[in-house]
Amino acid sequence: MDIPSQSFSYIKGPMSSRQENNVAMEEMVREAEQLQTEIAKRDDSGSHNNDTSMLVDAAKHLKPIEKIQLTNRAVLRGHLSKIYAMHWASDSRSFVACGGLDNVCSIYSLKSLDGSANLSRILSGHDAFVSCCRFIDDNKMLTSSGDKTCILWDVETKSRISDFVSHTGGVMSLSIQPNENNVFVSGACDAAAKLWDIRDPKSVQTFAGNEDDINDVKFFPSGKCFATASDDGTCRMFDLGSGRQISVYATNCSIEITSIDFSSSGRLLFSGDNAFNCNIWDAIRQERIGVLAGHSQRVSCLGVAKDGSAICTGSWDGLLKLWN
Repeated sequence: MDIPSQSFSYIKGPMSSRQENNVAMEEMVREAEQLQTEIAKRDDSGSHNNDTSMLVDAAKHLKPIEKIQLTNRAVLRGHLSKIYAMHWASDSRSFVACGGLDNVCSIYSLKSLDGSANLSRILSGHDAFVSCCRFIDDNKMLTSSGDKTCILWDVETKSRISDFVSHTGGVMSLSIQPNENNVFVSGACDAAAKLWDIRDPKSVQTFAGNEDDINDVKFFPSGKCFATASDDGTCRMFDLGSGRQISVYATNCSIEITSIDFSSSGRLLFSGDNAFNCNIWDAIRQERIGVLAGHSQRVSCLGVAKDGSAICTGSWDGLLKLWN
């Protein structure tokens, strides 16, 4: 199984050997790296232009992943209404940011000795709701908004450094490239995903393929690909090197996909949807291998812990659920 079962101290239940999980994860990482090499070779040959079967063909030698069942280990209560977004804490753990329908991004400091969270900064500048916020580091932040823009902020001075304008619909999500904090991808209600470099406010590349609003985007752990979640009922994987769509994840029912995230190795893709479920996909073979069911309304957001130990799903039923 791809997700190590070591978890938070308050999550009870039987846990398998961490060493076994680490071995399994290392093997999946090696498989993913080998697959990237194979895809690059096929790209160079040009034999699979605009063919989304390339990934499946390249992965024929891989063993299928067994069906996966995760257990709900905890339910976090306290919200009085619909949960819109969630994000696991960053490495620094010094700040937490949130944005919403008030058009601002609020940043709270967690450094106080009594454990309280103090409002540290308010970043004001968007003309519509803040859909996503991501720290680049403790002093730089990216936000996306329904006003069709993304903004790079200086957190200390509360000033905007750059505006990224190219989408023709509200920007719903952004994802920063692993190991390269200058690059990010955005997804919007114009059905397009765009690649950006924060050192230049112009869009580097546009990725087409989705047929409806894009609700979420997420980089593959290697940073060489990214995935989208869309109202067209699909998740799609795009390769940065070729600029092409290389895989599609879809069920027989056209249900809006709200959110996505990858496991630490990238072998698993999790997708939340309007049918109250979180589907688990073999990201390489494009096969659904599990379903996390238990919410009573749409799964609005999800995220895998940075150490891969658990996944958290948030829902309009007002609950966050932890699974491992």
